[in-house]
Amino acid sequence: MVSVKEKDKVSLGNTREVTAVASASVGNVAVGFNVLAHTISGLQDQITVRRVDEGITVRQVTGVTDKLPLDEAHNSAAAAIRAMVDAYSLESGFELDIDKGIPLGSGLGGSAATAVAAVVAVNQMLKMPLQTSDLFQFALFGETSAGGYPHGDNVAASLMGGLVINGPNANPKPIQLPAPNRMRCVVIHPHIDTQTQKRADSLPTQYPAELVIGQLTNLATFVSGCYQNNLDLIGGSLIDLLIEPHRSSMIPAFSRIKKTALESGALGCSICGSGPSLFAWFTSDNQANEAKVAMQDVLKRQGVAYSSWLTPINGTGAKIIA
Repeated sequence: MVSVKEKDKVSLGNTREVTAVASASVGNVAVGFNVLAHTISGLQDQITVRRVDEGITVRQVTGVTDKLPLDEAHNSAAAAIRAMVDAYSLESGFELDIDKGIPLGSGLGGSAATAVAAVVAVNQMLKMPLQTSDLFQFALFGETSAGGYPHGDNVAASLMGGLVINGPNANPKPIQLPAPNRMRCVVIHPHIDTQTQKRADSLPTQYPAELVIGQLTNLATFVSGCYQNNLDLIGGSLIDLLIEPHRSSMIPAFSRIKKTALESGALGCSICGSGPSLFAWFTSDNQANEAKVAMQDVLKRQGVAYSSWLTPINGTGAKIIA
């Protein structure tokens, strides 16, 4: 909630047009369903926002897809800006040009990145821009409008950069976690047609207590390992007991790709968000490069087209480029 006192401090300045970019992200990171994520460097959405007399409209969508909804209620960028406009009673309309670099339905946080870039651009137009973490609530609203339910993990990572965990419900601001700078992530995106909502609906509504306890133990150990810079703790806990068993069957050759990654020295390998993309963590560039080739070869033998990226864990958050 935004207080009346906060509203009085927020107003638009003279800037009329801003372009911002926000990165894709690996959601869940195996142990933190909907609460843990990290950025993917080199894969991003770009949005140009300009002020107009009234309304919030999407003028065009370009890039890897032009099939985003254009209406304010279902476009994550427009919905996020609407939430910000309403919260602070901003007296302006906004027009958006969206350049998508993140493929739709990839599980790489595309709708979150679009929402994040939009609010970061509008924030730059304020006389006194808000703190970055204060934009989380608005981008999350936009992500929820597009995805049907909130993916706070992707929003947090795309906004803040690096390895991020959602803050508590009473104070919904992302918390950045320390990750070893030498850590590298391989992301493989099989080009298959799947839908986020279908993958979400495939999950059970209840889990046995022992699995939940095991996953909580993994998450706590993982966070402890990050703060201690302890690779044994990180690798030993980078295991998904809850989500992966139910979604992995929808990903071509998942078990073979994971086995290949682990045999190549990965600390862990699992699904990016709701899939179908996969990720694996490694401790050096050389190790990650060799594993990337081996993981790709599994899909090649299956005749499945793919895209792939090698990225640091500690990537940058959303930023203004013009």
